[in-house]
Amino acid sequence: MKMNWNQFSGKTLNVTLVENYGLKIDQSTNQPFYEITFKVGKLVEAFDEGLLLENKVEDNDVKIFIPFTSIKCVEIV
Repeated sequence: MKMNWNQFSGKTLNVTLVENYGLKIDQSTNQPFYEITFKVGKLVEAFDEGLLLENKVEDNDVKIFIPFTSIKCVEIV
């Protein structure tokens, strides 16, 4: 199924990625583990390959491109 993402342009998307990123150290065992990464931003544009989000990080506008192959789940707010 192909979704028309452009209908959600300007909406905030909470995206859960398939890949495990963000290496952390468990303080109790001193062992590394990976946590699932989340991306949040307003949908600026949708392409055939993925979504372009925009968010503000430390007073800077940041654009984030997320390929569809990396998306596990999307919440639309």
